[in-house]
Amino acid sequence: MPILGAFIVPHPPLIIPEVGRGQERGIQRTIDAYEKIGQKIAAIGPETIVVISPHSVMYGDYIHISPGGGAKGGFGKFGASGVSLEKKYDEAFVGALSEEAKRAKIPAGTLGERDRSLDHGVLVPLYFVERYFKVYQLVRISISGLSLLEHYNFGKCIAKASDALGRKTVIVASGDLSHKLKADGPYGFASEGPEFDKEAADAMESGDFMRFLDFDEEFCEKAAECGLRSFVEMAGALDGRAVETEFLSYEGPFGVGYAVCGFSPGEADERRRFGRRYEEKRQKRLAAVKSAEDEYVRLARLSLETYVREKKPIRCPEGLPNDMLHKRAGVFVSLKKDGRLRGCIGTIAPTEPSVADEIVRNAVSAGAKDPRFEPVGEEELPLLVYSVDVLGEPEPIASAKELDVKRYGVIVAKDARRGLLLPDLEGVDTPEQQISIALQKAGISPNERYSMERFCVVRHK
Repeated sequence: MPILGAFIVPHPPLIIPEVGRGQERGIQRTIDAYEKIGQKIAAIGPETIVVISPHSVMYGDYIHISPGGGAKGGFGKFGASGVSLEKKYDEAFVGALSEEAKRAKIPAGTLGERDRSLDHGVLVPLYFVERYFKVYQLVRISISGLSLLEHYNFGKCIAKASDALGRKTVIVASGDLSHKLKADGPYGFASEGPEFDKEAADAMESGDFMRFLDFDEEFCEKAAECGLRSFVEMAGALDGRAVETEFLSYEGPFGVGYAVCGFSPGEADERRRFGRRYEEKRQKRLAAVKSAEDEYVRLARLSLETYVREKKPIRCPEGLPNDMLHKRAGVFVSLKKDGRLRGCIGTIAPTEPSVADEIVRNAVSAGAKDPRFEPVGEEELPLLVYSVDVLGEPEPIASAKELDVKRYGVIVAKDARRGLLLPDLEGVDTPEQQISIALQKAGISPNERYSMERFCVVRHK
């Protein structure tokens, strides 16, 4: 049976009166909207409610689905130990969903749960549902570090599982918006915060789920958003269907954005195959990036692709520019996939006979030997965006006043410990931030005496 209803809701624990102790009155519009959502779900009478929570078990490369027969949770850690909930899981739905994800080659399933208790991303929505309706089974789903498109495609698996079982199903996408709306809020202010909230709220109200997929990952990180991947999974479950939207509320008096919106699915609508449309758009964008690559980046791409496919390094091809063949320098190769870092390895000083050889070596290391990531798989190669940074000669500096985060990188050193940070990085806005991150990378305490050098970089894309 198709999904019968879908809802986007926030999850501030203080909305629960026993937690808020009066503070909840500051978000009365959200409370009123939540009451309507509870009533709407009761009117649908679902057999299964799927709740997607950003605060459930989370992995970088795996979407977690609730295992076992059920779970319970409460608001004890928020000072309201008397408010709790226990629900039975729809084990048949979990099994069907896991199989659909496997068929779609999406890494998802019931492995790796460390905490069985229901988190507040699940409990807050169900608190309002339970005021009006209690006879349902639960499926709890997490988000992950996988791409937005992979989350959208996982949402399609939710719909297929519901169809296969003939379940009357409702989806609740739990998630706050930006956490950086006010300077005096708990997370401070960033200009990206209100901008994110406006874009997200407009996407909800218009039902244009392509706008969810089009969000830039770095922009979202600066906005400190919470729920985008929850919303994207929900959108995927409604893929190819017309929807009637009801935008019920938005407010952010505490510095965090809260939106409530309902979606009533209708008939099939091929124009709303947003995942397919996004994939076509992404392929065009990647083709344009690849066609604009210079010799440095093309060599990095050739080196990693050959290594992944043939399991051996390449020899430097003929016809490269003299600067690549006869100059020596430190080189960093960075890889991004869907806007997120996928690997970055480099050398502070040259270790190879030429810049070209340095690129060949470090491209392989970035894709196959960065300890923060699994090695790049062959299926990922077309999705990678490369950059190559060629380092200039470092020069000693005495203080942060001699740095410019856009122009200079920094090297910090104490005995054998050295840390480097490249210039012009997203989210690094001051020399002090730059030095702090470099010290962390080197394992040097800010209280220790250390030396600093600055260097220029030529960045190739």
